[in-house]
Amino acid sequence: MPTLISAPIIVVMGVSAAGKTTIATGLAERLAIPWRDADDLHPELNRARMAAGTPLTDDDRWPWLDAVGGVLAEAARQEGVVMACSALRRSYRDRLRAACPTVSFVHLSGSRSVLAARAARRQDHFMPASLLDSQLATLEPLGVDERGCVVDVGGTVADIVETAQEWIASNDQ
Repeated sequence: MPTLISAPIIVVMGVSAAGKTTIATGLAERLAIPWRDADDLHPELNRARMAAGTPLTDDDRWPWLDAVGGVLAEAARQEGVVMACSALRRSYRDRLRAACPTVSFVHLSGSRSVLAARAARRQDHFMPASLLDSQLATLEPLGVDERGCVVDVGGTVADIVETAQEWIASNDQ
């Protein structure tokens, strides 16, 4: 029997241009809980590196992931949260789970061509399209032992949100 979780803690994860922010906001609205963007928790130095086209190292990411984990842990004691966060590697998700064991992941997945087209259309975003390949190379899909689901980004926003919400409801989130 699944463990009941009183406050849903959901991380909408994936590479840049997968639609994390759009899906996180839609999912949070459907679940009637707040949403946050992990990008807002990056230190200015990380944002500057990414804007310059320099991929972040793990050493750059650890303090940021700790800040994200802190927000997740606090939200678990309150009304819950949907967090848009890349969470590309298993070790990053493990770090988030260490801070908030009840977190679940919705992995937005799509083909490189779809993601590249989306990235090319974005304007005024600190993450340049040139970093997509490094993100795809870094991405480690959810393991079978990780609480979460994979949702293809080829559908409409409404369909993607619905699929994620159905998974959450069926897993007692």
